Amino acid sequence: MFCTKIRVVAAQVSALFVILGIAIAGPAAAQDPFAGGWTLQPSMSNLRFQSVKKQTVVESSSFATLQGGIDESGLAQVSVLLDSVDTKVDLRNVRMRFLFFETFKFPQATISARINPAALADLATVRRKQIPVDYAIDLHGVSKTLSSTVVATLLSDDMVSVASDAPISIAVADFDLTEGLGKLEEAANVDIIPSATVSFDWVFLRNTQSAAAAPVPAPVAPASVALEAEGDFDAEACKGRFEILSRTGNIYFASGSARLEEKSAPLLDSLANIVSRCPGMVIEVGGHTDSVGGEAQNMRLSQARAASVTDYLRAKGLGNDALVSKGYGEGAPIATNATKEGRWKNRRIDFKVLEN
Repeated sequence: MFCTKIRVVAAQVSALFVILGIAIAGPAAAQDPFAGGWTLQPSMSNLRFQSVKKQTVVESSSFATLQGGIDESGLAQVSVLLDSVDTKVDLRNVRMRFLFFETFKFPQATISARINPAALADLATVRRKQIPVDYAIDLHGVSKTLSSTVVATLLSDDMVSVASDAPISIAVADFDLTEGLGKLEEAANVDIIPSATVSFDWVFLRNTQSAAAAPVPAPVAPASVALEAEGDFDAEACKGRFEILSRTGNIYFASGSARLEEKSAPLLDSLANIVSRCPGMVIEVGGHTDSVGGEAQNMRLSQARAASVTDYLRAKGLGNDALVSKGYGEGAPIATNATKEGRWKNRRIDFKVLEN
């Protein structure tokens, strides 16, 4: 009887090690604690962040789509599909996606962690405890290793919760998001503190042969998780999206040329999808330059660049009647041409719905 109890407790502790992604060495490895793996339960899990604008206005947002689990090698990962950002406001979601996270280039963030097995030796007895954790975040093309405290709660032999003990501060500059924050501020005409606090509560279920165990979810296409109306957009949603896309600055040309660079494709492909969901509307693709060079030359260059973008979009199957191109040359600046930053802003492609 005594030996049986020891084996039960050992099995519970080993199961939790699996859930938290711990590589168990030595004799315990023979028990193959990662057999079958573990699966994150999205409907029971959450990831939230809070931002502050106008110095005192706190906004709380979350992500609707999380994926993850523990594989049989003990690798634990949670992927956050950033297009699923949920601010409770449609166009605010679009600004977060295209201006801040740039999800057309960086569709997901990944969080992973490993915990010292000794820190959990008594969890089967205490059921709940605080544990210091080093974890890695891959976000916006940047990888950082951070430290904080999590709360591990053994819910059952086959289920565990891993949650933040306190909000975690994430600096915008640490993940190369400063430029995106500036675009957000300009679009919303507000000041935003350049950091956010993040909290999470993730529930993992052990994969077993039991019918009660949830199946491993199939991979999800990132853009498909966006919280927006299905099918066609209404006029307000279309106009708002084109105004936001005009602020991205992610359409690139060779210097002094109308030849589109390949890195423009992710944004233009997203744009083509939006145009296709605004039927009956005519979208103007407007080309603009800075004031460097002759006025006539700038006009020709802006017209050629606008035409290049229009041609790319039409090649995606959009009808000729949906798009028109127009060059404005240097005649419609949105910033001073006296600075390098201002000239960069003036060299742009923008989009708008033409009124009937």
